[in-house]
Amino acid sequence: MDERVINILLVDDDEVDVMTVKRAFARANISNPIFVASNGIEGLEMLRRDAMPAKRRLVLLDINMPKMNGIEFLRELRADPDLKHVTVVALTTSNADRDRLEAYKLNVAGYLLKPVTFQQFAEVMATINKYWALMEMP
Repeated sequence: MDERVINILLVDDDEVDVMTVKRAFARANISNPIFVASNGIEGLEMLRRDAMPAKRRLVLLDINMPKMNGIEFLRELRADPDLKHVTVVALTTSNADRDRLEAYKLNVAGYLLKPVTFQQFAEVMATINKYWALMEMP
């Protein structure tokens, strides 16, 4: 396995947004594997039971989800000694200051609003890819 590969967990309940992320990855020629969880509970289960490789993980996290929202997910993740160092980028429609501030308090690497157009979405994914390609990850 290429040691530069990033294993991406997309935690998002919106199927259209999941498809949009996958399409944006394809357009930007991003070949990192994408694992999908439809809510925070499912995302934590995937990380805890090693449903994806344990190294070089990046979570793209929606904030507004049923069952367990993104902030609740972050609290659980940061409280877990085995998972607290996982890199998380919020990718959400929530423009609420309270969500943004709480996410940063819980050590997100970034807080990005989901772009409105597909072209903008593809550009954001390409930019994130450039960033994590340079980033040193556990």
